Amino acid sequence: MIDYFTSLDPIIQAAVATIFTWLMTALGASLVFTTKNFNQRLMDSMLGFAGGVMIAASFWSLLSPALDMADGGNVPAWVPAAIGFLFGGIFLWGADKVLPHLHPTSSSIDKAEGINPNKKKRSTLLVLAITLHNIPEGLAVGVAFGAIAAGLPSASLAGAVALAIGIGIQNFPEGLAVSMPLRREGMSRGKSFNYGQASGIVEPIAGIIGALAVTAIQPILPYALSFAAGAMIFVVAEEVIPGSQENGNKDLASMSVMFGFTIMMILDVALG
Repeated sequence: MIDYFTSLDPIIQAAVATIFTWLMTALGASLVFTTKNFNQRLMDSMLGFAGGVMIAASFWSLLSPALDMADGGNVPAWVPAAIGFLFGGIFLWGADKVLPHLHPTSSSIDKAEGINPNKKKRSTLLVLAITLHNIPEGLAVGVAFGAIAAGLPSASLAGAVALAIGIGIQNFPEGLAVSMPLRREGMSRGKSFNYGQASGIVEPIAGIIGALAVTAIQPILPYALSFAAGAMIFVVAEEVIPGSQENGNKDLASMSVMFGFTIMMILDVALG
């Protein structure tokens, strides 16, 4: 199975990897069929762990290869990395201003401000908010595999796979964080699951687009890698870590961040 995967074209690999991350979202959302509530301490630890994974992946799988690729270019290596990184965060910040803001990791989506109490509208906005944040995650996986196709020396299949695994891990509680609040407010299990898994279906699309873009226009690769890193850090800083600590489990969530970071670092460095 591993040998077969390594023999595939990097674009196909990106598609397979992002389908995996979407399926992890669906797996998390499927827990709505087993219970109407979920242990909050476990949820907070999973979110903290996911935050640590994303922070580590942002550097070792994205920023570091971007710096290596930009080295020796017409501008200092830090310029593409800094521009791409900041633009990734600014892009999501701007998107949050356009899309009514929701905190999908909150213990209750009623905490969102200025949201119409109509359940259908609120549910739609919840899915849109988390779907928006899944786009850069899909792009991150896509550009990581695209970097392999582009022949970037610092890019490795193991590192790209580790990134996909890390994002898949954090997508599990993300799917649950969409479906469970919807179930708690009376939506059927089937509809709650469909909303939860639908929030991750954009990742395969974004992954393929990212891989195709960087292989077709290689000069943008350092910017694309850094953009994905900046967008991921923005999501972690604004959503994942605050969401893991808003229910009083700060120490547990903080240690989970440390464990997530350590495991992702080991996967990326040792396997890469």
